[in-house]
Amino acid sequence: MLEVQSVYFSYQKEITISNCSFTLQKGKTAAIIGESGCGKSTLLKLIYGLYDLDLGAINWNAIPVLGPKFNLIPGMDSMKYLAQDFDLMPYITVAENVGKYLSNIYPEVKNARINELLEIVEMQDFASVKAKNLSGGQMQRVAIARVLALEPELLLLDEPFSHIDNFRKNSLRRRLFTYLKKKEITCIVATHDSTDVLSFADEVLVVKKGEIIERGTPEFLYQHPKNHYVASLFGDVNEIEIEGTMQLIYPHELVVVAKSSLQVEVVNSFYRGNIFLIEAHYEKGNVFFESAVGYPAGTSFFLERKLVSVT
Repeated sequence: MLEVQSVYFSYQKEITISNCSFTLQKGKTAAIIGESGCGKSTLLKLIYGLYDLDLGAINWNAIPVLGPKFNLIPGMDSMKYLAQDFDLMPYITVAENVGKYLSNIYPEVKNARINELLEIVEMQDFASVKAKNLSGGQMQRVAIARVLALEPELLLLDEPFSHIDNFRKNSLRRRLFTYLKKKEITCIVATHDSTDVLSFADEVLVVKKGEIIERGTPEFLYQHPKNHYVASLFGDVNEIEIEGTMQLIYPHELVVVAKSSLQVEVVNSFYRGNIFLIEAHYEKGNVFFESAVGYPAGTSFFLERKLVSVT
């Protein structure tokens, strides 16, 4: 189990991480979400032991995680951390990068493990290619395979899919997180992508200005955001005053009705494949909603929040 207890950290005078506390059970995946510069990456580095804490404590399976003041080589052997810069060796092959830390005593076992990992990240056809000849997305996939090589107990991923094409990203996410669950590898992923959060995380930590301001399951935080900041991390969200009450409403929750208190006029229609995202104006600002068809600018009608029964 990971325990983060009242952690404070600052690079200089200004506090970067403030009073951060949470626990994470074995085999669970947690997502850290928040705006750029909120402290997501710093928190991962602290958990890995790359920095010394100002205050507080971090324990992995009751063993203190200590920083550079205590370890000549920072980091915990039972953890692996994937940074955004990948840190591959450019002049050796993809297979050599993935197998860099694997034992050479049994070559057949090593090669089988390398092939298994390359299959997970869909890079089998590039095994003999030198890393310097890969694209950014391909390098990121190789880096993911490499951190899995020794099967860590805790995996720390910092924006692990940021350079990968959308058509391949979805497949890779499913393969990776399925593998982590199968092997009961605990994972923390810092991300700005709501798909990482909603589809694969067991719990979510919402960070703002170095503090955890909300924590819960993806379903709860999505359905019951405490404020506009939390809701906006999952995508477009409207903050609309209806009958004197400010409400946070996602675009898919609004439907066209014959009559309501919310009358709007279409400004733009954005085609998204299966739906249109409609931007409209009402007396107090703009609002976004989803529709099966697009509407010409100037079209006027009424909107209402549709009721969804939860069993």
